[in-house]
Amino acid sequence: MAVQTGASLCTACWQKLTYLEDPLCDVLGLPFAYDQGAGSLSAQALADPPPWDRGRACVVFDDAAKGLVHGLKYRDNTEAGLFMARMMARTGRDLLAEADMVMPVPLHKSRLWKRRFNQAAFLAQPIAEAAGKIFATDILLRTQPTRQQVGLNAEARRKNVRRAFQVPFEKVALVAGKTIVLVDDVRTTGATLAACAEVLKKAGVTRVYVLTFALVKEPHRMHIEA
Repeated sequence: MAVQTGASLCTACWQKLTYLEDPLCDVLGLPFAYDQGAGSLSAQALADPPPWDRGRACVVFDDAAKGLVHGLKYRDNTEAGLFMARMMARTGRDLLAEADMVMPVPLHKSRLWKRRFNQAAFLAQPIAEAAGKIFATDILLRTQPTRQQVGLNAEARRKNVRRAFQVPFEKVALVAGKTIVLVDDVRTTGATLAACAEVLKKAGVTRVYVLTFALVKEPHRMHIEA
């Protein structure tokens, strides 16, 4: 998918994306067939509530969205990243209005060294700036290296990131009682975001909202690599 200078898409590419628009589940951001009222929850959210409080994504993760995500993640296409961030700021405006801070899902220092940059941080910074919120990268830390989540099922993903994140004791006072928007590029099973949300809640964060560019609607279909 081509991104033009100025971080915009051509009309044909724009039309290939599958947008997630209201009515949506307030926690998982999954679309409803009809409007069920403000704050409504999907069957999935009721059956297996995640540790975050609200969640939103811009588009369904399909082949069209994958072109943008992989352009940023693996080919350093910053124009794609800026386009994604702009869409996320618009999709997450209600979440951001209530937030005190915006945080990216962190990378372990070894992964950061290999990849050279954290795509979640690249997205989170302009989102925070546009919303006038604090952009924090040194509070939620990834202290344990983990294998890549691609190709793992939901349970394996949960085990893979268990105890991988930490809020240092000296940083706890900075987040206690706050509302945090947690940013990543794609939500597949939600295991990584859940692990981060649990750590933030244990540190005293009042509310954790998750905001991603894309959402895998059927995470059991692992042939679509995030």
